[in-house]
Amino acid sequence: MARDRILSGQTRPGDDPVDTALRPQMMSEMIGQRAVLEKLEIAMSAAKKRGEPLEHILLGGPPGLGKTTLASVIAREMTGKAPRITSGPSLAKQADLMALLTNLETGDVLFIDEVHRLPKIVEEFLYPAMEDFRVDYTIEGGLSGRVVNFSLRRFTLIGATTRAGMLSGAMRDRFGHGYHLDFYTKDELSTILARSAQKLELTSAPGALELIASRSRGTPRVANRLLKRVRDYAQVRGDGTLSEKIVYEGLDVQQVDELGLDELDRSFLSSLIKVYKGGPAGIEALAATMGQERDTLEDVVEPYLLQIGFLIRTRQGRQATKAAYDHLNLPYPVTPEQIEPDATLF
Repeated sequence: MARDRILSGQTRPGDDPVDTALRPQMMSEMIGQRAVLEKLEIAMSAAKKRGEPLEHILLGGPPGLGKTTLASVIAREMTGKAPRITSGPSLAKQADLMALLTNLETGDVLFIDEVHRLPKIVEEFLYPAMEDFRVDYTIEGGLSGRVVNFSLRRFTLIGATTRAGMLSGAMRDRFGHGYHLDFYTKDELSTILARSAQKLELTSAPGALELIASRSRGTPRVANRLLKRVRDYAQVRGDGTLSEKIVYEGLDVQQVDELGLDELDRSFLSSLIKVYKGGPAGIEALAATMGQERDTLEDVVEPYLLQIGFLIRTRQGRQATKAAYDHLNLPYPVTPEQIEPDATLF
């Protein structure tokens, strides 16, 4: 199964411009993440009063929770324009980053997605730019090469990562603010879906959007994808209105169950339980058994299974919980320690 499945929080090549149109544009339109937003609003207000750019910001959390959206909102609130956007894998050499840095105006926001994937040489090149707003760039090469010091305008770097643990300590320390985005509640997702349905000019019956929210894995990007897929189903198999019956049927076609698990999630749990007797099992072994990449399982599958208590991580590997067995209707193995003594024997 491909990484770009419907329940993945990752962006997909097929995502259409509607996805961008559904995103909040200003801080007042943001839903959820109240603790993070409150801290940001204080920091932004203080920076505006001082007439200074914001300190650099590191946003962490699983994919699809709105790190790119939040970076865009911060840029618009602070500068009135969108941020310059790039990603760690696309900055292969110093020259790639140099072109971005030298074109930044005072106060501009540079957003680097997947900042943990910056090559080491580019990361180290970024250190003086973040601290002192200057870079030492080598012009030409070999014996005739010379280092030129470039002064930069004061800017704000916003880095986003799904794996904060992979960032070097030196890189992490250069961010003045660090925030972790959490999964959204069902009520928050219902509010997001109501806003999206209004923008898509969809009519929904009571309870329909809440049903989609309950199967969206706490992730706005997933919620909006499911909304569009259910919209398609409603237009083809119904009258275009989202009723509870239509939503049930549409999500069933997408193979999304009542807890928001799809075939890849169930295959992961099934492999862990049937092949490795519930675990513990190493992630590499599971990836080989399923024919999937390790990154896909760690970034896309495991976070939600850990959140709902279907999976635990131990030093020996991954282990399925009793809740996972019950969800798949599989018998939970009983160990001798779990067998209670029969009182009639005493």
